[in-house]
Amino acid sequence: MRALRAAAWAAGIAAWALAAWLLLPSVVPDGLDLPAVDVDGVFGRQVVDDAEDFERLFLVLWPLSQAALLGTLWLYARRGARYARESAGGPIATGMLLAMLGLAFAWLSQLPFDLVSFWWLRRHDLYRLGYFEWAFGSYFALGATFLTACLAVLIVMGFAGRLGDRWWLPAAAVIAGIAAISTFASPYLVTDAKPFDPRLRETAERYEESQGVDGIRFEVERVSDQTPLANAYAVGVGPSRRVVLWDTLLDGRFSTGAVDVVLAHEIGHHSSYHLWKGTAWFALFALPGAYVLMRVTRRRGGLARPEAVPLALLAFAVLSLALAPFGTWLSRRMEAEADWKALQTTHDPRGARQLFTGFARTSLGDPDPPAWSQWLLGTHPTLADRVAMARAWAARQQRTP
Repeated sequence: MRALRAAAWAAGIAAWALAAWLLLPSVVPDGLDLPAVDVDGVFGRQVVDDAEDFERLFLVLWPLSQAALLGTLWLYARRGARYARESAGGPIATGMLLAMLGLAFAWLSQLPFDLVSFWWLRRHDLYRLGYFEWAFGSYFALGATFLTACLAVLIVMGFAGRLGDRWWLPAAAVIAGIAAISTFASPYLVTDAKPFDPRLRETAERYEESQGVDGIRFEVERVSDQTPLANAYAVGVGPSRRVVLWDTLLDGRFSTGAVDVVLAHEIGHHSSYHLWKGTAWFALFALPGAYVLMRVTRRRGGLARPEAVPLALLAFAVLSLALAPFGTWLSRRMEAEADWKALQTTHDPRGARQLFTGFARTSLGDPDPPAWSQWLLGTHPTLADRVAMARAWAARQQRTP
């Protein structure tokens, strides 16, 4: 029996590694040599200084906020189990109550940092919302988080009550399935959006054909009454696929070539199946993550017991922080692939450079942030690296006969 179990574990690990390997290929050439970029010369010394000054506060707030979060959840893990004795509900209802209480403590620990961040954004004219609107939006997001946590507790404790320590495998599979449904449904939550104008629509259809996809819905989302920040995103899978540009990209601050590069980049996410791959990566890491939670919460009787929920919240936070560097690396890899596809589609490295320098100017993004912050927090390649990729692409085109 022990040999059979070891063989099953070996087969499972091999299957996990194979799945991860199959998700890694990228159209970006292996060993692409990015040329050095004179940040001051490309972006402008004043823009770089302003961006560094703006980002500096966030580089201080982030480690402080993480310390506050982990400290709060550590205290709750030590003392939160006592609240289970005060609940008149059953085990699952009590587990949900403890999860919501823990999330409330976590939210309170982050509130001062979120408030300072919002004040800083307003101070630099990057948000036009008032504090009341910001608070209302925060409560809405908190409510969504509570509902998600309750659903996760319901699934995990339901399986744990029936399967004991074997709950982690089916629970991870169900949670991954819910994540896939969420990825499909998320585009339908986009509000205040309108279709592309004829020029953008024609360009989008041409880029779809170039990248071998079709059926994507294209929209412009109105955010200019809330922020001057410029952004775009790809959402959805299958029939729900969308590319959404913020109207702040189309207010004249970005050239036509820059906007076209954004459009090709977002189509590149769909043609590279990044939304599907993101869901697959989530499923892959849900499995070992659930296993770690099962092992950690054994000391509290396992997750069939509500007393283990506070410890599970702490373990989840620590695990999320530990996996953050790998998650950001994957995100940067996908964003780099979308950048390369945009260059292959538009053949416009000049437009790409205009886009990336425009982001630094309009969003105060640091073109060359500290290595540690990029490693931990950078979901995109640095703006300097993105300019370097455009140059590398242009150099390859010149060498191609």
